[in-house]
This record gives sequence, C-alpha cells and structure tokens, in this order.
Amino acid sequence: MKPRDVDGYIATFPRDVQALLERVRRTIRAAAPKATELISYNIPAYRQNGMLVYFAGFQGHIGLYPPVRGNAALEKAVARYAGPRGNLKFSHQQPLPLALIARIVRFKVKQDRARAAAKKKRK
Repeated sequence: MKPRDVDGYIATFPRDVQALLERVRRTIRAAAPKATELISYNIPAYRQNGMLVYFAGFQGHIGLYPPVRGNAALEKAVARYAGPRGNLKFSHQQPLPLALIARIVRFKVKQDRARAAAKKKRK
C-alpha cells in the first residue's frame, strides 16, 4: 500500500527504525524550514523551488538521495557513506550523522536557490 504522507510512510517500519527516520526527518526540516514535505517515488521528499532531498528506510540502513555533487569538502565528508551510485547509506547500527545530514540539506537548499535564480534571470 502506498503511503499518503510521511507519517504514514514512517509508520510502516518497526519502532526502532521509526525513531531513526523521525530523527532524519526533523534534521531535514530544521535545515530546510521553507521546504514542502511530500511523498515522491513512494518515499519522503522535500521540495523548495525544485526537489531538495529524499530519504528512505531499508532493512539495514537509511538512504539519502540524490548524491552530493558540487562541493568538494562535502563530497569528501560523505564519501564513507556513499554507495555505488553516490547515494548515501546510513547504517542502523551506527549513530546517525545528523550534523552531516543538516550540512547536506543546507547545501542542497543553496543549490536550489541558485538554480531558481538562474532560471528567473533567463526569463
């Protein structure tokens, strides 16, 4: 059954994973307070001018999408969590790197604003 909202999505997981997903959710919302929360591709997503980030729960990890590109220092910081396509995987067995997730989201917001400004300039 497809979730209607982020609460419904999170509710489909065991309680321990729900707690992790809620922490990621709160971190994203704090880093991007103007973003709209929605379900896209059947997972939680955040949009401002364009899509910022998505996250998803899995049996052994939490995924964060899309890959980080355009900031060498941030790319280096996330390298240990990057999967084959650059998407990030945070193990349930390790503490969540919430400060890093917040940095990623703030960077995505900055990229989103720049894209929106460039698009507006072209018009």
